Amino acid sequence: MLGNFLIGLREGLEAAIVVSILIAYLIKINRRDQIRSVWIGVSLAVVLCLGFTGLLSLTSAELPEKAEQAFTGIVSLLAVATVTWMVFWMKKAARSLAGELRTSVDDALVVGSTALVTLALIAVAREGLETAIFIWSTIQSTGSTLGPTAGAALGLGAAVVLGYLLFKRTVTLNLSTFFRWTGVLLIVVAAGVLTYAIHEFQELGWLPGEDNIAFDVSSTIPPESWYGSVLKGAINFTPAPSVLQVVAWFAYVIPITVLYFLPPKQSTSAPEGSSQEAAPAAS
Repeated sequence: MLGNFLIGLREGLEAAIVVSILIAYLIKINRRDQIRSVWIGVSLAVVLCLGFTGLLSLTSAELPEKAEQAFTGIVSLLAVATVTWMVFWMKKAARSLAGELRTSVDDALVVGSTALVTLALIAVAREGLETAIFIWSTIQSTGSTLGPTAGAALGLGAAVVLGYLLFKRTVTLNLSTFFRWTGVLLIVVAAGVLTYAIHEFQELGWLPGEDNIAFDVSSTIPPESWYGSVLKGAINFTPAPSVLQVVAWFAYVIPITVLYFLPPKQSTSAPEGSSQEAAPAAS
């Protein structure tokens, strides 16, 4: 629940910021008549993401046990890749996101309403499809549906409320700091999903070392305890991981975290907008 709350909050807030920029810019240039096109694109993106999530679940349910394990493991690797890409993309794009979206709106208005619908659809669907893949993977790894689904729903709901409050300037938030540290937490969550994928591949015999246990803290952190469940749901912690799982966890977390905190390359041109512009007020 905690891991999915985090992914829902972060991805939902990214989508909310994108929608805020689009709507605020349309208001600024006196094109309120096109706001409806933005909401049509957002609605289509939501339907697309829900349909994609349903397709993942249906496909998994229809597969034989071994094929289901393989499918789940592969999708989990895809989830790790998309979350990793997302945190680095946001780090790089935050400074210029507002300016790029405004330019895209100008270009779309020249073409017509359909182009603006498509722009909103793609912008929101990108965040939504990443969220769908990751949430589905965490549901599979925890073996529970209610908790992870509730966490994701609460995170998305909180993101919508926070996005609206930011748009109205009711609250302020240092978005650079928010995305920086939630990015670190997501790296840890993604590492847990990676170890789950490795576990699935070891059970299938695709990877060796299933019985080569690195350590066993089951007596200290029982899987059925409340804190064991919290750790399982938040970071996919297992009290008796294989050596390969532990090695993979560190091999992912350490270099990715180091790269994440490297300072960005200096640009000779001034950035267009900044992450602080991410939720402009209507005027």
